[in-house]
Amino acid sequence: MLPLLSINWNPDPELFNLFGISIRYYGLLWIIGLAFAYFIVRQQYRDRKIADSLFDPLFFYCFFGILIGARLGHCLFYEPEYYLHHFWEMVLPIKFLPDGGWKFTGYAGLASHGGTLGLIIALWLYCRKTKMHYMDVLDMIAVATPITACCIRLANLMNSEIIGMPTNVPWAFVFERVDAVPRHPAQLYEAIAYFIFALGMFYLYKRGQKKQEDKLETDFSTTQRKSSSMQLDASLPYPRGFFFGLCLTEIFVFRFFIEFLKENQVAFEDSMRLNMGQWLSIPFVIIGIDFMFFYHKHTAAR
Repeated sequence: MLPLLSINWNPDPELFNLFGISIRYYGLLWIIGLAFAYFIVRQQYRDRKIADSLFDPLFFYCFFGILIGARLGHCLFYEPEYYLHHFWEMVLPIKFLPDGGWKFTGYAGLASHGGTLGLIIALWLYCRKTKMHYMDVLDMIAVATPITACCIRLANLMNSEIIGMPTNVPWAFVFERVDAVPRHPAQLYEAIAYFIFALGMFYLYKRGQKKQEDKLETDFSTTQRKSSSMQLDASLPYPRGFFFGLCLTEIFVFRFFIEFLKENQVAFEDSMRLNMGQWLSIPFVIIGIDFMFFYHKHTAAR
């Protein structure tokens, strides 16, 4: 009988050390994911002829919305008993030691559901400030979200965290920093799925953009190009909210089912029929379906 194949996985989380500063794969992949999103959304702003002055503050809102939301989501959804009694460890990237000292830990615990909610709230504040249409901004951010999610899951893989259930599949990973058991590389499954979702988003966006350009050429072949405000109103040939709804639906439907192959993150989930990640995914799926298929009907009826 052939022995089971598996991949021994134990990379050093630190890529290199620069003058005493640890450069880790986790942080680097987060930065790469955010950089992808930055350039993708910036291109969409330019495609729609939206002024750079409106784009410039967007990254600030997104970065802090995701960070604050992801941190609070982890602390309040997964470890509320601890963090409600250790408030400053929830707010600051440190851990207080029994001897009265403290050590820098980084934000060891970020929840994607909280990050999503934080981003949605931050974009609402951004739109109040800039007077842009909320759904236009959510749709543009949604096009860039899957590739960022892909990078984040690769970051989890490099950290050997959010591991899968034991398995005997030939591509199983042995996360040596955890145990010697072959497991599903759940982080890799998610990263691959989100990369495919990203390709689908890019295709739909580019196809819609081409159709819109063809329509503009037809409708305005004897006139000047449209003004900036008219360009902004000329959305892609998808109803407002479509990309936002599609993004929520595809990511959190997959997240719901992949949880069956993942170890629970905290002990109290062992007694639950569905784990916390699955329960939190359900409302996002419902919201996503509503925006993808019904939001434009609601607004048209007003």
